[in-house]
Amino acid sequence: MGPARVGSRVPAARGVRELITLDTSAIVALLDLADPDHSRSLEAFDADSGPALVPAPILSEVAYLVERDHGFRALEGFLLDLADGSFRFEPGQEDLHRVVELARRYDDLPLGFSDAAVIACAERHGGRVLTLDRRHFDVVARELGLEILP
Repeated sequence: MGPARVGSRVPAARGVRELITLDTSAIVALLDLADPDHSRSLEAFDADSGPALVPAPILSEVAYLVERDHGFRALEGFLLDLADGSFRFEPGQEDLHRVVELARRYDDLPLGFSDAAVIACAERHGGRVLTLDRRHFDVVARELGLEILP
């Protein structure tokens, strides 16, 4: 895995498109050049003309997976992209009540905290999610009108 600087590819001045909310699975695929889903995730990410949002509740999950599988140097580029403002990063406190509501509503999936946080952020920012986790997100997207990419 090369330590990709995906966010550094995002232009500072973006079009008027709504935000695209990134899920853990998409971030991991975007960062890992050898991931079988890297190309299609990158294509969807590059084709999108809106800025990208990383919900704070998934950051620990992303950091754990990337550092465990590829080491800190791979994680470093992504963290630097966040620090440099290449992605929007939100604390998510305003979404916590909605996260609890979504996790409760979809506990039979189970949706879980991280996915519910991604959905809550996406709802507030235009409803577009880049994820490879179609099992959970497709169910919720049909009911809530989310757009799931790729």
